[in-house]
Amino acid sequence: MSEFDDDEIDRILRDSSPLEVGDFLNRGGSSQPIGSTVINWRNLRDEDAVQAWSDLRDFVEWFCTRYEITSTMVPDCWYKHPSLVEELSALHTAHTVAFDEADGGWGPIGWHERLTVAMGRIRNAYSNTCRNGHAPITPRTWPTQPDWTSWTTQAHGS
Repeated sequence: MSEFDDDEIDRILRDSSPLEVGDFLNRGGSSQPIGSTVINWRNLRDEDAVQAWSDLRDFVEWFCTRYEITSTMVPDCWYKHPSLVEELSALHTAHTVAFDEADGGWGPIGWHERLTVAMGRIRNAYSNTCRNGHAPITPRTWPTQPDWTSWTTQAHGS
């Protein structure tokens, strides 16, 4: 037996918005992704760079302070170390999504699990070479074009 009589049910259906009575096709909320936009540093446009770098710097400064990350792990010149930028940017995105208000509650523990794994990668991303100021990264060299072209004419499967 229902706790409402027929007249009460009619009034609820008439006066309520579709979400209040259960529009199962529209679950409410936005279809936009939660958290933040992932930054693809390789394809970042110049016009988006200032905001992307500013957001990442805010996060890195907070992160290093909050988690007592020393300069031997994340140096002051972190932004000049591409592998650190990638790792810290990934952590920034994960943190933003983990603490989004749309998260069901598992985000914070997921963030800390990801952080534990990421710390090893951060240690590997920076080899403590900038103790006396930034030491520029020496790019590796690639085979000359003729060597590459010659090699790629065969499968080399055996």
